[in-house]
Amino acid sequence: MTSATFTLPRRRFLVGAASLSALALAGCSSTRPQPQVPPTPQFDPFYVDMYRAVSDGGHHIPAVDLGYVDPVYYRQVVPDPTGERPGTIYIDTGSHFLYHVREGGQAMRYGVGLGRDGFSWSGRGVIQFKREWPTWTPPSAMIQRQPELEQWRHGQPGGIDNPLGARALYIFQNGRDTLYRIHGTPEPWTIGTNVSSGCVRLMNQDIMDLYSRVASGSTLIVG
Repeated sequence: MTSATFTLPRRRFLVGAASLSALALAGCSSTRPQPQVPPTPQFDPFYVDMYRAVSDGGHHIPAVDLGYVDPVYYRQVVPDPTGERPGTIYIDTGSHFLYHVREGGQAMRYGVGLGRDGFSWSGRGVIQFKREWPTWTPPSAMIQRQPELEQWRHGQPGGIDNPLGARALYIFQNGRDTLYRIHGTPEPWTIGTNVSSGCVRLMNQDIMDLYSRVASGSTLIVG
């Protein structure tokens, strides 16, 4: 499959004053409270193990309650629909899927949560670098809207309560930090929705898996 056969939508990266405004607002914070506890049907043991509790870097990551997540968003290997080069990350915003392209016409697919209306973006960039248990620094515009974040003006240390979760991939375009991240979240009920302040969120177990596969400098496409 070649790029010429790719049919998912592509849009230009936001530019100009409007994009700068959006970037100033990007903060990757949580915006949706935990819903009522759902029924607990029997789940495939394969996925129960995939999303089990883990300890990492001195932090305890709870098991994902799979009742909060539509099974279509569980991590899985699928035929590559993008036609992009192996190693490329492609985010299909319409379907809330992130694809990491592999050799042999396959891709690892992850469910993601995206920015709510007014914070969404699209285009092409690179993963400039990545961090384990990253520090989160809310932008000034976010602190103005949420004064309780003043305590983190100079950065919230990494941890399970940090909005960036267990891992973060930092998105650059034309050598500049876009302020957008691909990062973890302890809120599985937000996967498949548009709720965050601009960033791309995966379940912590999924961002850890993606992090282990992605090299700094990898191409990112958001469509």
